[in-house]
Amino acid sequence: MAFARDTLPPPWQKGGAVPFSHDMVFSLATVVDLINTSPETGGPDDLADLEALNAFVRRRQVSGVAALTPHDLSAVRELRGSFHAVFTASGRDEAVSRLNTLLGRTRITPNLTGHDGFPLHVHYFAPGASLAEHLAADCGVALAHVLVEGEWERLRTCAAPDCDNVFVDESRNRSRVYCDSRTCGNRIHVAAYRARRKA
Repeated sequence: MAFARDTLPPPWQKGGAVPFSHDMVFSLATVVDLINTSPETGGPDDLADLEALNAFVRRRQVSGVAALTPHDLSAVRELRGSFHAVFTASGRDEAVSRLNTLLGRTRITPNLTGHDGFPLHVHYFAPGASLAEHLAADCGVALAHVLVEGEWERLRTCAAPDCDNVFVDESRNRSRVYCDSRTCGNRIHVAAYRARRKA
């Protein structure tokens, strides 16, 4: 997976140290993007066909992926559901159990690499991995770091009543409640303002 190097470190820094690397932050953004393609989050299925899956691969800059097949589409859609189950777990222990199940089915082979003009970083997927294995390894390890850091409550579902998108709350005080403040957040605030005006 090629990682975006302009990603800012998350603002929940502890004692001046950033708990997650840029690679982990990018992988977390990738798993959120993957989950939010699902109709389970309230929208259409944005991975309905191979064209959509290829668009996802380009958007998330996933490197080293061979030509995708219907099997890849099926496997990635199944993985998407497994990741969604981690985000919607009722508590930390359930999230750990679900993630352990996912990681237990995943070949993980850490490998330092630099490619496509990106600095040295770590890939966790095994050589020759399929797209689903690639995403399961890199995104699964990123989620594991969130849980190890005691930050599982940052795995959230949007509080807007008509949106079930997931997100990682990067606010310092864990106060973020909407997947996107410019869309869901703004829409809810406008509705509340209009309701107050009518009262």
